[in-house]
Amino acid sequence: MTKAEFAAAVAGKANLTNKQAEKAINAAMEVVTEALAKGEKVQLTGFGTFEVKERAAREGHNPLTGKPMTIAASKVPSFKAGSKLKLSVK
Repeated sequence: MTKAEFAAAVAGKANLTNKQAEKAINAAMEVVTEALAKGEKVQLTGFGTFEVKERAAREGHNPLTGKPMTIAASKVPSFKAGSKLKLSVK
């Protein structure tokens, strides 16, 4: 499903125009992005939790040369599905 298809589906469920639904979706994604950038967790009960996880530095191998290399520590966004979402997918 593309973002446009998602907006159209939301518009149909919420009795909004496609433009209004797309604006609401963009605003929601912006709020989640800003919260994660601040290191905050966004918990939507029944749907899931967005949070930032830290990856430790680790050893890897250069795929071209096969030589060992260090992969730097990083922060990555993470999503954990909520119980209602998990049950609806089964």
